[in-house]
Amino acid sequence: MNIDKQLLEGCIRGERRAQYDLYKQCYGILMAVCFRYERNKEDAEFLLNKAFLKILNNLESYAEGVPFEAWIRRITINTAIDEYRKNQRSKVDYVEEPMQLASLTEMDYNDADKHFDAEELLALVQKLPPVSQKVFNLYIIDGYNHKEIAEQLGMSEGTSKWHLSSARKKLQEMMRKLIDNVA
Repeated sequence: MNIDKQLLEGCIRGERRAQYDLYKQCYGILMAVCFRYERNKEDAEFLLNKAFLKILNNLESYAEGVPFEAWIRRITINTAIDEYRKNQRSKVDYVEEPMQLASLTEMDYNDADKHFDAEELLALVQKLPPVSQKVFNLYIIDGYNHKEIAEQLGMSEGTSKWHLSSARKKLQEMMRKLIDNVA
C-alpha cells in the first residue's frame, strides 16, 4: 500500500477531503481485519470507523520508515482488542478447562486448501465461539503468542492455549462435515 505523503499531511491538517480519500484507500484492508473479529457487517463497520478515527488522531506519530499498512493493521487489531475488553467487563465467556491440544495429523491443513477458498474458511472461523475466534485470529493470523493474548484478553496462558486448541478442533470438525457432504 503506497500512501502519498501529501495526503497524510492533509489529513493531519484536518482536511476532510484528504481524510475521505485516505478512508477509501484503507477501507478494504481495514474491513478484512475487522471481519476477522466481528460476526456481522454492522459490527465490523463500527470497529473499522473506531479504528480509522484512532488512525487519524495518531497520524502525527506515524514514522515513515514503518510500512503504513502494517501500522494501520496494528491499530485496528488493538481497537478490536479494546472493544472486546470493554464488552467483556460484565460477562465471562470462557471457562478454564484442562488443555487438550488437537493433533495436527487429524486433518492435514493442506487438504483444506484443496477443498476451501479463503471466504469459506473465514465463514467457518466466524462460526467459532467469540473468545475462541479472537484467540485463533490473534495467534494464527496476527502472530501474537499466548502470553500476549492472555495479557490482552485478561485470561491465563493456559486458557488462551485451550481456546486455540478448541478452535482448531471445531474448525476441523466443520471442515470434515463440509467435505463429507460434498463427497
